[in-house]
Amino acid sequence: MEADPSGFNIDAPRWDQCTFLGRVKHFFNITDPRTVLVPERELDWAKVMVEKSRMGVVPPGTQVEQLLYAKKLYDSAFHPDTGEKMNIIGRMSFQVPGGMIITGFMLQFYRTMPAVIFWQWVNQSFNALVNYTNRNAASPTSVRELIQGICVKDKNHNEIGHSRRAAAIGITQVVISRITMAAPGMILLPVIMERLEKLRFMQKVKVLHAPLQVMLCGCFLIFMVPVACGLFPQECELPVSFLEPELQDTIKAKYGKLVPYVYFNKGL
Repeated sequence: MEADPSGFNIDAPRWDQCTFLGRVKHFFNITDPRTVLVPERELDWAKVMVEKSRMGVVPPGTQVEQLLYAKKLYDSAFHPDTGEKMNIIGRMSFQVPGGMIITGFMLQFYRTMPAVIFWQWVNQSFNALVNYTNRNAASPTSVRELIQGICVKDKNHNEIGHSRRAAAIGITQVVISRITMAAPGMILLPVIMERLEKLRFMQKVKVLHAPLQVMLCGCFLIFMVPVACGLFPQECELPVSFLEPELQDTIKAKYGKLVPYVYFNKGL
């Protein structure tokens, strides 16, 4: 089916983002670890296609499936606020390969203090990079968000102020999502491995324990990354009445009752 530039909205979600299931489907799509292997030139093509579709000037003969694939690549590799290409390690699509290796080795090499310190350092460095890469672009760090507030906008994406309360909500939701993402693997995997290692044939192939643990961790993350990301909407909606009193007064003085809600990107 050929795309109709006048009727196809490439930024419209394919699945309802007001429902948990819709968000999970969305994040299954854009956190697909296979997109990590996509060449740079194909990512650049995806960005061009998305930008052309937004302008309504897609090449003749372009199919809807091509636009949807371009949007999948665009969402997986480019920042939603700035449109800039994200570093590959910090992308949410790298959470499965990156997380499975780090978590697997953290669970395997815990018997000596140097090993624990090293893998904890690797894990925290990886998390810091992911946090920075997927931050709200208007606020470089979470600390600054809490002090200065996060940028909030109206439904037409016009900036109308900064809110510390919105920042606190966004950061809390991200923390809950990250814990949910890692918890099943960190809690259940040691129990599974303990039982497996007692089996006679597993005692004969100890060299495979670490690779098996990494693989099982990846199995957990394939499902838990989109589930955890989908717990809360990425574009948060907040009643103006919940904002700081001074920001409420500013909004009411400028817009009256025309802006009942504000919106902000909480990051991932």
